[in-house]
Amino acid sequence: MLSGEPFIPQTVTVHLGAPDSNAENVTVSFPDYIKNVASGELYPTWPENALRANIHAIVSFVLNRIYTEWYRSRGYDFDITGSTQYDQVFVYGREIFDNISRLTDELYPVYVRRIGTVEPLFTAFCNGTTSTCAGLSQWGTVGLAEDGKTPLEILQYYYGDDIELVRSANIRSATPTYPGRVLNIGEVGADVQTIQLQLNRISNNFPAIPKIAEADGIYDDRTADAVRTFQEIFNLAPTGEVNESTWYEISYIFTSVKRLAELNSEGLRQSELERSFPATLQPGDSGNAVRSMQYYLAVVGAYYASVLPISITGTYDDATTASVRSFQQTFGLPPTGITDRQTWNDLYAAYLGILESQPNDTCVQLYPDLVLREGVTDPAVRTLQQYLTYLSQFDASIPAVSDTGYFGPLTRSAVQAFQRQYGLTPNGIVGAVTWDAIAGAYSDRRCGAGKRPYQSPGYTITA
Repeated sequence: MLSGEPFIPQTVTVHLGAPDSNAENVTVSFPDYIKNVASGELYPTWPENALRANIHAIVSFVLNRIYTEWYRSRGYDFDITGSTQYDQVFVYGREIFDNISRLTDELYPVYVRRIGTVEPLFTAFCNGTTSTCAGLSQWGTVGLAEDGKTPLEILQYYYGDDIELVRSANIRSATPTYPGRVLNIGEVGADVQTIQLQLNRISNNFPAIPKIAEADGIYDDRTADAVRTFQEIFNLAPTGEVNESTWYEISYIFTSVKRLAELNSEGLRQSELERSFPATLQPGDSGNAVRSMQYYLAVVGAYYASVLPISITGTYDDATTASVRSFQQTFGLPPTGITDRQTWNDLYAAYLGILESQPNDTCVQLYPDLVLREGVTDPAVRTLQQYLTYLSQFDASIPAVSDTGYFGPLTRSAVQAFQRQYGLTPNGIVGAVTWDAIAGAYSDRRCGAGKRPYQSPGYTITA
């Protein structure tokens, strides 16, 4: 699913035939793939600027396939085919021309995009003699180069003046975008926000899908309703949860309605990639996303002796980096000190395991892994209301609320009052950060300092 900036993959997996054929898959390095295609599509005797323009088009074409997960979102186990009926020619083991190899080594990190958009342009092309198309004519580039056109000018001749050449320094392994776990009510994060934004755009074409008014990264009843309707329309089990098949169907339909894999693409704007929940947290970051991660890490660190303890500061400092690295070592992940998606997933899973076995005799309870907001009914709401009412004895600005278990307007007002007093965003929503602040203030008043669950664990796991 389109949830980040384009990148240059280290490898490309090519299906040596039509998509549904019983052909072999081969995996080659990205530069070797470009050299193979270019040596099959182009003549090494062409002017260098024509070769350069064509290589840019070949690079952008395959990057579009990989970025949109055009084949993988439909259940295939490859990135692109070697069939010119669908993609661009690839002959495994073919001869590579020396000058094309040299130019590819220079040019393969550069791709074409429309100015103001993010995704690599779907640079349709044809040879211009035996076949013609709306995109680039390979033989036509020869005459333009002989007329003195630069590679960019040649590409602009075919794709329009509103394109640019972009060099990517982001070279990494291509990994599936599916987060590896089912998303459902209570989840918070970048993956949820991606789903919400994608569904909101799809609903323009399929109005039966309800708009998610606040694409805030919180998987609530509104999000579940939108997912369920999407599933009903596209013949998936209407669970309201996002499993792997639903994730990739949303990705495929989003790509289709925006025409991202077509020359006349609607385009993916940078604003559509902006997230209140960054997919990766790293040293130097700060804010509620870091604070939330630190909360989960602090709890896990209290129960796993090999995970370094941490303070919840909201700043990704050296202590946070060291703690993340120790968590990664404990759970068999590369010890980078950066909280990427896999680290976050494993951290979240470890926290859930602790939550399920939480002792009942602690002064305050761990965050219940459910975003509490107006309209929610849950035992955790009753606990929250009890904490707020107790704190109201010490702070007149926080109103007491009845412990009904229903999160109504009065509870929202009490939460907002607390958030204002403690320097939190006064949105009336209780996630991990606000829960920790409320539970911590309650614990300090009721039980004394140092009694929070991650300061006084019920047991320790040695790993």
